[in-house]
Amino acid sequence: MIDLYTWPTPNGHKVHILLEELKVPYKVIPININKGDQFKKSFLKISPNNKMPAMVDKDGPSRKPISLFESGAILIYLAEKYEKFLPKNTRSKYEVIQWLMFQMASVGPMLGQAHHFRNYAPKKIPYAINRYTNEATRIYSVINRRLKKSKYIANNNYSIADIAIFPWLRSYANQGQKLEDYPNLKKWYDKIDQRPATKRALEVLKDKRRVGSMSKEAKENLFGKSQYLKR
Repeated sequence: MIDLYTWPTPNGHKVHILLEELKVPYKVIPININKGDQFKKSFLKISPNNKMPAMVDKDGPSRKPISLFESGAILIYLAEKYEKFLPKNTRSKYEVIQWLMFQMASVGPMLGQAHHFRNYAPKKIPYAINRYTNEATRIYSVINRRLKKSKYIANNNYSIADIAIFPWLRSYANQGQKLEDYPNLKKWYDKIDQRPATKRALEVLKDKRRVGSMSKEAKENLFGKSQYLKR
């Protein structure tokens, strides 16, 4: 059994999607990042960077439990363990890994900043808004060009690279983007959105999603001094 410490965010949804695709049983343990669950000592033992998702596989290597943090590492681990969505062939495998790293290094951080400065920053800073909106546009264009050549992100097979990128594009409007501007990306996006496993995954903790404006407590836990306290 897998214990998954998660919340309904893009990084959480990555792992939800893969587990649903694999049809692997898992126990959802909510980490309410708005309430500060990510700073609890019990969670920091599993995820020292106080970020979710994190995972404990009780049937890990040599049948011993293993705990993992960082969503990209979790995706690779699960794909290798269950031998799906990450090719064994060296060339194809690294095609997938390079696009997974693209998500980890560019898609997540840059789109996250665009989302923040356009929607959550206490002051509207035109330079920051333009900087990260333009970077979001560039990233969407990179993906759109790639999908002109390939059925899926890495190659012609659905992989953990697609699973990693898709959830980050669901808030395209908040990132200053329109899917219609990227026809290849939109076709790919719609195809993944309709997968049964994706639909099931997006239901995980759906009732916990924030509706309306962000509370003062949530802003403090996500963006305030709480992030920087010594623990």
